[in-house]
Amino acid sequence: MTTAEYDRPRYMISVAADLVGMHPQTLRIYESKGLVRPGRTPGGTRLYSEHDLDRLRLIQRLTTELGLNLAGVARVIALEDELAQMRARFDRLEREMREAIEQVHRQYRRDLVLYRDGQGSFPVRAGRDR
Repeated sequence: MTTAEYDRPRYMISVAADLVGMHPQTLRIYESKGLVRPGRTPGGTRLYSEHDLDRLRLIQRLTTELGLNLAGVARVIALEDELAQMRARFDRLEREMREAIEQVHRQYRRDLVLYRDGQGSFPVRAGRDR
């Protein structure tokens, strides 16, 4: 599933509630607490995405398995969101660093020439007089 499909609102509240095993009113409460943010149709109908359903399942696990209250759930979700942002930033910086290293290596390959003196070969920077 692509990111666009994962984030596309598609399930009405009754279907979303059924898919995650919750009452629709519970989903409304979670929305009012800012724990989930379903999309809306122009007429105001809530539409939940696969991402929203995963978030609801996480809330369910945190409250039932770990016994967290909704304030604790909100904190865990905020930390997970922050971690995801940091991972994305790290991935971008790592990609930029690898590109910069590759550029340096390409430059070295252009600047190095092979010198043969009869006893062996070793690289010498191009353009330098000895």
